[in-house]
Amino acid sequence: METQRWRIDPETFGLDGNPLIQEAASYLKKGGLVAFPTETVYGLGANATSREAVASIFRAKGRPSDNPLIVHIADPTQISHWVGEISEKGRTLAHRFWPGPLTLVLPHRGNLAPEVTAGLPTVGIRIPSHPVALALLKACQLPVAAPSANRSGKPSPTQADHVWKDLSGRIDGLLDGGMTGVGVESTVVDVTAETPVLLRPGGITLEMLQEAVGEIVVDLGLESEIKAPRSPGMKYRHYAPHGTMWLVTGEADALTRRVQELADEGFRKGKTVGILTTEEKVQEYQADWIIPCGRKSEPESIAKGLYQSLRTFDEVGAEWIVAEGFPSEGVLFSVMNRLIKAAEGRVIKA
Repeated sequence: METQRWRIDPETFGLDGNPLIQEAASYLKKGGLVAFPTETVYGLGANATSREAVASIFRAKGRPSDNPLIVHIADPTQISHWVGEISEKGRTLAHRFWPGPLTLVLPHRGNLAPEVTAGLPTVGIRIPSHPVALALLKACQLPVAAPSANRSGKPSPTQADHVWKDLSGRIDGLLDGGMTGVGVESTVVDVTAETPVLLRPGGITLEMLQEAVGEIVVDLGLESEIKAPRSPGMKYRHYAPHGTMWLVTGEADALTRRVQELADEGFRKGKTVGILTTEEKVQEYQADWIIPCGRKSEPESIAKGLYQSLRTFDEVGAEWIVAEGFPSEGVLFSVMNRLIKAAEGRVIKA
């Protein structure tokens, strides 16, 4: 399959009528696969009402079919066609954070492809805020199922080149809108019960949700992959580089010492070693590759740079990777969720 690549400047005025976006939308209407930028990561989109189109997402990604997909729509007025009753707190969250990096889990009406919901009575749905994504959704006038546009298990793509490397020749087209903003996927909240449940942390922090609606239950599935997932990103290996990865948690000097000890263990085993840290601490370590994912003083930069850093370890061929942990608060709660999965549970407390 030849993959088209359409380069779009997201700052361009009048994206709604852009002929390249119209061409990309035509592929979605015909049942094709199109990758596009959102404010979080790049998504791989298909018509959410077509079983054949949705099945092609799983084939392209190599993704297990029992993992549900998020549906993207262009406008709040469209939501009632696809989902049932929305609770008062669900409406509050939608009003506060849409368009934006928030996915709400709601009861669906049964008119989406069953592969989207993985047989569950609910579906995750959101309205992205990225101008290219919104223009594409408006142009195709479809609900678009879109997981991250990467091969399953690999770090999610925050740049078009990541998508091209993973999926070129496996999808119909790529809307290249440059680098994404948030860097981690959308926050997923189940609003089917009286008290909303946080299923996946993301660009909207737990603290922001609590400020909007009060109590939020944090689902135990964030750290356990045993039960059937109610949200994307809750099952199977995710966000992982090729090398064996360890995550170290702890405080200050003890954390630094333990990270270096684990790196030294990798050296003794004859491995090529990488350390994931922040810009402030690059000089404190010794390894083959010391890669900062952002600045400790700016937590948002860590979220934005996380997946690029994990992909860099693959590019240099790191076999043994030791990552610093972070306080599980604000957007760093989302970062830690991804790092735990990338390390496949290999978490060591300093």
